[in-house]
Amino acid sequence: MGGINVNVETAGEKAYRRLRNDIIFGRLAPSQKLRLEALKDAYGISVSTLRELLNRLTSEGLVIAENARGFEVAPVSADNFKELANLRLLLECHALQRSFALGDIDWEGRVVAAHHKLATMEKRTLAGDKRGLEPLKRYDSEFHQALLSACGSRVLLDAHAAVFDKYVRYLMIAVIFREAASPEHQKLLECALRRDPKAAQAILATHIMDCVAYTLTNTPANLLGLHRPSGKLQSTELAATPI
Repeated sequence: MGGINVNVETAGEKAYRRLRNDIIFGRLAPSQKLRLEALKDAYGISVSTLRELLNRLTSEGLVIAENARGFEVAPVSADNFKELANLRLLLECHALQRSFALGDIDWEGRVVAAHHKLATMEKRTLAGDKRGLEPLKRYDSEFHQALLSACGSRVLLDAHAAVFDKYVRYLMIAVIFREAASPEHQKLLECALRRDPKAAQAILATHIMDCVAYTLTNTPANLLGLHRPSGKLQSTELAATPI
């Protein structure tokens, strides 16, 4: 019986990861109704397991429970995007400072390796290959997580990862790639290797604020349900908060 339970849990976790990734990477659209009968066949799980997974995703803010009407994918908005960006900046600046102070040679190796993969995908994208946007965002996440990985707090890393995934969801829905991101990542790598958290925090603030402004300006309003701002976001709209 124990073996059967392990297999069921493994199937459930696999379906959870697929569902979560399909929401983050835009394969399940914002506000899309999640029909249980269709989803159970698509993900190969029972309705009862599917309900459990959707309730789990509801607690993460990726799904909305509609009581008797069922579930739907969480909607998107400009305000939510900017709120996520602010929270990401707050958490990441704090974790950067701790990680730069505590990181050892193994941490440096993780950062360099993660940046190499990211930079390779960025070069391909800059050369016109748009097919790799999903792996590019995965390597983007791995690089930022590597920068923070020596901060010494699992709770902080988990909180940042959850916010980062919701932030990336907007970029995937908008199919956004900002060319200036690549040199910014290079500068973050250089700051890490010379242990300069203040410079890294300043670069990160520009990295995030400019990305939000670029996304809101260049994405059709009907795609994200967003209203375009008149110009570049001001610091009062998206505040850098180094700690």
